[in-house]
Amino acid sequence: MTVGQFWKEKRLEDLNPTEWEALCDGCGKCCLHKLEDIETGKIYFTNVVCKFSDSQTGLCTDYEDRHINVPSCVYLTPKMAREASWLPQTCAYRKVARGEDLAWWHPLVSGDPKTVIRSGNSILGKVTSENEVDLDDLEDMVVEWFM
Repeated sequence: MTVGQFWKEKRLEDLNPTEWEALCDGCGKCCLHKLEDIETGKIYFTNVVCKFSDSQTGLCTDYEDRHINVPSCVYLTPKMAREASWLPQTCAYRKVARGEDLAWWHPLVSGDPKTVIRSGNSILGKVTSENEVDLDDLEDMVVEWFM
């Protein structure tokens, strides 16, 4: 059980597993396919989401085994939260790693897991499953709304 505003009181490395999981706002943006410009290193997000993303909730339907069934699925660490350029500006892990507070719509702040959806910060209604597209066409599916 999480108590208080642990994200303000602890470093990411000191969070227990329950607190670490609670820090995720459930937006689903990390599950979007991304492209990297080899020359510049710039990351581009697409509107194509992993096949395990639930179209009704935006959550992973294979969360426990995601790293087994999708070997490229990233296992987020505190170090990565500080350094990864591909994490959205709204990502709670990124915000806490940078000493910023959580957004008003984050479930830990609002007390309601649906505020991430109502605020427009979720992928719901904005994405297509990778099962429904030709992944060779990802360049045509780059979006800017993810930040």
